[in-house]
Amino acid sequence: MQKRIHVAVGVVKNHNNEVLISRRHENAHQGGLWEFPGGKVESKESILDALRRELNEELGIRIESAHPLIRVHHDYEDKNVLLDVWQIQAFEGTPHGREGQVWQWASLNELDKMKFPEANKPIMKAVKLPSLYLITGNGADDQPVFLDRLKQCLESGVSLVQLRVKGIDDVAYRQLASAAVSLCKQFNAALIINADPALVDVVGASGVHLNTDRMMALTKRPLPDEKWVGGSCHNEAELLHACKLGLDFVVLSPVLATPSHPGEPFLGWEKFRELTEKATIPVFALGGMHPENVSTAFEYGAQGVSVLSPIWNADDIALQVKRYLNK
Repeated sequence: MQKRIHVAVGVVKNHNNEVLISRRHENAHQGGLWEFPGGKVESKESILDALRRELNEELGIRIESAHPLIRVHHDYEDKNVLLDVWQIQAFEGTPHGREGQVWQWASLNELDKMKFPEANKPIMKAVKLPSLYLITGNGADDQPVFLDRLKQCLESGVSLVQLRVKGIDDVAYRQLASAAVSLCKQFNAALIINADPALVDVVGASGVHLNTDRMMALTKRPLPDEKWVGGSCHNEAELLHACKLGLDFVVLSPVLATPSHPGEPFLGWEKFRELTEKATIPVFALGGMHPENVSTAFEYGAQGVSVLSPIWNADDIALQVKRYLNK
């Protein structure tokens, strides 16, 4: 078996939310394709130290703050790689191609039109996803109040929402979902319905979130690539099935104990890390997630955290969202 090459990769964004990418030299492995900057981790070098060195050597920038984003294991015919991908939160300097490489800032939409190595595909999904995934709570029977609460979340910076409601009939659900979609579009946010995938186009949603039973009953991805498809997982078998289906992301739960399920077993951070290491798609941590858990979630391999009650039921939604987004 070939030795796995450990590579540190940096996702660098500017104030326009554009991502810095560079083109591999033609004589390099996967030459001519676009990639996220980074390079091989040397012996006895930490990932962050390797990333600092590589980004300075390649682009002339100095990392001020960063956190783990996703780890990607990928096997090519001629080499095996482990990509340790970090989100660069702040940096000093003006990027420029110090090694003669072509580079550019690309919008998230442009990334889909550019050719990347196969191993970079999970990174592209992670780059497009935020670190906070909101799940809506109760109150669907009073649509104006429900939508006002959703608006407060969106105004505060939430950009990915799962519409999960109970206790209303199909007609009321479609009306609420359509109104929620329109509201989210005003804030350039994505609304994903926790319902039958066939309803996505009916209400104009950005995608679907599959509950565990619905996900496990599928043998293929239910929507085209331009729609988001997420799923709920609780163990390795469910997680691997989600990856096989080609889902865009999953929530894995419960990570910690929750007041809504007192006394029930939970994964804990070490088990969460063990499972995310086996995933080929981004994983959100769900269950017992409070603002102080966000940095821990990153350290243990999460895309971010998924939250319901701490935000949806908060007296001051704006303050809570700000704390989760570390703003």
